[in-house]
Amino acid sequence: MSDLYPAISIIVPCYNQAQYLPETLQTVLEQAYANWECIIVNDGSPDNTEEVALEWCGKDDRFKYLKKENGGLSDARNYGIKHSLGKYILPLDSDDKISKDYTREAIEVLEKDSAIKLVFCRAQLFGGDSQEWELLPYTYENLLLVRNCIYCSAIYKREDYNKTVGYNVNMIYGWEDYDFWISLLNKDDKVVKLDKIHFFYRTKDVSMRTLITKEKEDYLRLQIFKNHQELYLQYINPIAQFRELKEFKLIENSLQYRIGGYVLAPFRYISKIFKK
Repeated sequence: MSDLYPAISIIVPCYNQAQYLPETLQTVLEQAYANWECIIVNDGSPDNTEEVALEWCGKDDRFKYLKKENGGLSDARNYGIKHSLGKYILPLDSDDKISKDYTREAIEVLEKDSAIKLVFCRAQLFGGDSQEWELLPYTYENLLLVRNCIYCSAIYKREDYNKTVGYNVNMIYGWEDYDFWISLLNKDDKVVKLDKIHFFYRTKDVSMRTLITKEKEDYLRLQIFKNHQELYLQYINPIAQFRELKEFKLIENSLQYRIGGYVLAPFRYISKIFKK
């Protein structure tokens, strides 16, 4: 890869999706921004993922193939990123697509302002549905307290990824991207949404998304809270915020005052943390 421009690593985990993989990789090959590498991670797929991936590696040496035992989507993404070389990271699922200008326009924005933490764009559904994907407008409060505002294929800096624990492998039913954005972003970080459709999300009758039952959703919401408990305690618990006041610290120090109950308080509000 050339040193003239910052490289981007496109991470494509694949588990039993070989039938869609060529369509996805074709959109990578057509990128107007040429300084990319695409790391295809075979997450122990029982289908012909390896055959398809190696075929594309033969077409262009910017495609790279890795194989590992099945560990789930988060583990596969982390594995690919660990072996990446780019300044920027773009996770791309093996059945989705991107426009030819997505990486070019996103990197232009990121290079112009070092304070920007993440760039994504408008998105289009295809496959089972065909309308534009209407996402909740991004604000930090919406992300933290309402629901996910950013799909998995946003672009961010590798150095910022390195400051997190990566994609959390305990998100076993999905929402690993949601959990990761909470790890990656702070309330003062700049997030830019390009006003063009550059991402195409495939909808299917059966997918990780459609298999999330009410019980699994409740599990995932609670797991996100557990993964970021300290953040939520500080952000939504007025007692925890009150403890930061100077006057309270004086009382606490002098009387050895302890509020054990405040640790449990947010669990009373767990159903309110993420509005449906």
